[in-house]
Amino acid sequence: MHTDTTRENPQATAPQAADAVQDLAATAPGQLRVIKRNGTVVPYTDDKITVAITKAFLAVEGGTAAASSRIHDTVARLTEQVTATFRRRMPSGGTIHIEEIQDQVELALMRAGEHKVARDYVIYREAQAAKRKSAAASEIAQPHPSIRVTAADGSLQPLDMGRLQTIIREACEGLAEVDGSLIERETLKNLYDGVAEKDVNTALVMTARTLVEREPNYSYVTARLLMDNIRAEALGFLGIGTSATHHEMADLYAKALPAYVEKGVEFELLDPKLKEFDLEQLGRAINHERDQQFTYLGLQTLYDRYFIHKDGIRFELPQVFFMRVAMGLAIEEPQKNERAIEFYNLLSSFDYMASTPTLFNAGTLRPQLSSCYLTTVPDDLSGIYNAIHDNAMLSKFAGGLGNDWTPVRALGSYIKGTNGKSQGVVPFLKVVNDTAVAVNQGGKRKGAVCAYLETWHLDIEEFLELRKNTGDDRRRTHDMNTANWIPDLFMKRVFEDGKWTLFSPSEVPDLHDLTGKAFEERYEYYEALIEYGKIKLYKTVQAKDLWRKMLSMLFETGHPWLTFKDPCNLRSPQQHVGVVHSSNLCTEITLNTNADEIAVCNLGSINLVNHIVDGKLDVEKLGRTVKTAVRMLDNVIDINYYSVPQARNSNLKHRPVGLGLMGFQDALYLQHIPYGSDAAVEFADRSMEAISYYAIQASCDLAEERGAYSTFEGSLWSQGILPLDSMEILIEQRGAKYIEVDRSSTLDWAPVRERVKKGIRNSNIMAIAPTATISNIIGVSQSIEPTYQNLYVKSNLSGEFTVINPYLVRDLKNRGLWDPVMVNDLKYYDGSVQQIERIPQDLKDLYATAFEVETRWIVDAASRRQKWIDQAQSLNLYISGASGKKLDVTYRMAWYRGLKTTYYLRALAATSTEKSTINTGKLNAVSAGGDEGFSAKAAPAAAPAPAPVPKACSIDDPDCEACQ
Repeated sequence: MHTDTTRENPQATAPQAADAVQDLAATAPGQLRVIKRNGTVVPYTDDKITVAITKAFLAVEGGTAAASSRIHDTVARLTEQVTATFRRRMPSGGTIHIEEIQDQVELALMRAGEHKVARDYVIYREAQAAKRKSAAASEIAQPHPSIRVTAADGSLQPLDMGRLQTIIREACEGLAEVDGSLIERETLKNLYDGVAEKDVNTALVMTARTLVEREPNYSYVTARLLMDNIRAEALGFLGIGTSATHHEMADLYAKALPAYVEKGVEFELLDPKLKEFDLEQLGRAINHERDQQFTYLGLQTLYDRYFIHKDGIRFELPQVFFMRVAMGLAIEEPQKNERAIEFYNLLSSFDYMASTPTLFNAGTLRPQLSSCYLTTVPDDLSGIYNAIHDNAMLSKFAGGLGNDWTPVRALGSYIKGTNGKSQGVVPFLKVVNDTAVAVNQGGKRKGAVCAYLETWHLDIEEFLELRKNTGDDRRRTHDMNTANWIPDLFMKRVFEDGKWTLFSPSEVPDLHDLTGKAFEERYEYYEALIEYGKIKLYKTVQAKDLWRKMLSMLFETGHPWLTFKDPCNLRSPQQHVGVVHSSNLCTEITLNTNADEIAVCNLGSINLVNHIVDGKLDVEKLGRTVKTAVRMLDNVIDINYYSVPQARNSNLKHRPVGLGLMGFQDALYLQHIPYGSDAAVEFADRSMEAISYYAIQASCDLAEERGAYSTFEGSLWSQGILPLDSMEILIEQRGAKYIEVDRSSTLDWAPVRERVKKGIRNSNIMAIAPTATISNIIGVSQSIEPTYQNLYVKSNLSGEFTVINPYLVRDLKNRGLWDPVMVNDLKYYDGSVQQIERIPQDLKDLYATAFEVETRWIVDAASRRQKWIDQAQSLNLYISGASGKKLDVTYRMAWYRGLKTTYYLRALAATSTEKSTINTGKLNAVSAGGDEGFSAKAAPAAAPAPAPVPKACSIDDPDCEACQ
């Protein structure tokens, strides 16, 4: 460093002060940060840049009075240009390496015509780099004396300790309380003479990931070590190197992007239109520092299931992956390069994430980008099998399915064509089940479908038993999901202890399309016809008895889910052109279906965590994120590949999208708000209000630019009726005594009401999906879920991963309570803090897990969100010590609070985890032993025996990834 030399001697060789930029410090919290050469991370501030550039000018021009004024103005302008460059690249903040800042200073000098100053600046930087290289060379580690590595060609080479240490050092950069020397020592213990080259990286990764339970930052270390292998695999395939360090990627990403596009098009894996982008411009926009954001689970998931590969070789690097998705979504934009960079910055910063089908397929030759498809199955044999065929085609390209089976006649119904009797719905559902197993979403994840049936259908009782493990297996569907589509009249009969009549739709066909009071009147008319002998095929039961059976099957088998027909329809903006007959696979989509229209929804989710700044929601940033996100979602509709014509017809006509959120629980942690509290319910309300406010206006912006959707006239939007206002329709139709909802608001909605009357781009805009996999990718809690456990092993298609709550660890460390005994206690108590006496009550409240939060808080928070959402929420309900009474109260409350749908019931008795044994042979079956390098605190007098990390069941785990 020479920060003072030029002050003492202005004529010294040019900007000896270039390294002064290393001293960047102070201010701008939550914005840009700088990685210094020693690996420390400090806030970005431009005053040091000003000093460095000023010293550069003084070194060349001297400090005369005549030069002083010009230098001052020029330096101010150049400093502003440098800072603006980084803020444009990273509008949501991020990290920049010191070398990148110096590159921009150099570029700014050249563009300003200050060639002499720039020349001396370059010469000085090169001289300093040579000095550093020389100093480093003198300290290069010697090859390992006894371990040789078997290269790909079979030759033996000494283990390169220098590179090993470099990779570990880079992996630990900027992370607190991680020990690179510990990783090195433990890795060497697992190596042997003749070890394969690729196994060296495997040993590094295995070593680091065993430390995650002690310090959550080791998850980032593990991911960065894995990145070394990913870089080597991709760069080698692309022909631009055999390996690279993280910092070398600052230059190599710009080279990798065009090489990747060339290869992808050559192998017919990418759309040739990607070559029409300015790949040089896009390459410069790639921010290699964002590779450092991944947790191990996130990066491994991307590598295993998302990166494009050829013959098993992944040649797609993380930032190239995000740029490919961004290019795919911008491919039809007039300003495609600028939009691609905008979309890339939103995705790669983790402020927002597109759904899995979009991530899989954007920019490819078959861009099936949509998440959900809803169909109505007709009541004829040809139509039924056509619907099953459509299921297969939609599932093939990674779509989750929701089928409305209500029109199909019931068991025993007359068939005119054969003069026989129908076998009902159930035998066909067995075929649907087996089709979902056979067509597994392109080999990337399980095929997934959910069948819906209205509660008045005569086959409803057998439908309830489809997932039972007993009975005739030919009338069971063990692999598909089922859901009840419940009219309000049934719930009223339950409350009033009334009777309920089951019909075959072949005799009461219009009930399928009726809702609210119109349904009630017609249903009661058909009940009256029974008395006159006009309807022969029916069954009368007590509504409460059927309700109990529904709850019993839900508890026993997890199905059918309970979803509510009338709120979905009465609050639908599109009720003027159709009926919502079902939801989708994950119960958050509520769109019309008919014989000519298969409803399609395109999903993406905002990461709330990245919008909490200084302990509160950054509404302005949220608005910017929402605006770009809605544009990306709208683009999907035009780019999307439709495997069946009915889906294309519906999507282009109505243009629905589903903007959701994730990281809700993490956002509460950042604000120190317990999930089970009035404050959490209020935050659910206010955060969803803000998303709704900006999402509706973003769609209005697009309507002004691109035009409103074709069926806009007559919609609730065209009448100025917003989702909040549609609550009035539900209350009026259902009756005020059967609903209780909060209707407060804080934003000025009057101008929005007037604006939507003029036109809106999308018939539907918001829906909260489960987000299991994309939440894993960016390392936040999924969707609106409470924390499952504070420490557990997650199993998915990528393997097993230790998951620990980093916020809990942070707070325990701040209070001096984090030690090996605490880790052991968390294992022993299945990730719960409630029985650990040392932990203060405020932390027990804050870190209560899903089964420790009273279910009413989950329902109340969902009710507050629902008033702002034009579709629905994928809402899991967690009930500890489940009983018939608890289930009854919970689901009645869900209906009473105006919810449209519910998703899985997580009853503790049905989904409690098993403690895995320590000696399972699994790579991350982590024991409580081996505390080397782990700062220990005083242990309590009597600690529980060592215990393994609790392991979440791969089937009943709420992180199920079937449709994410």
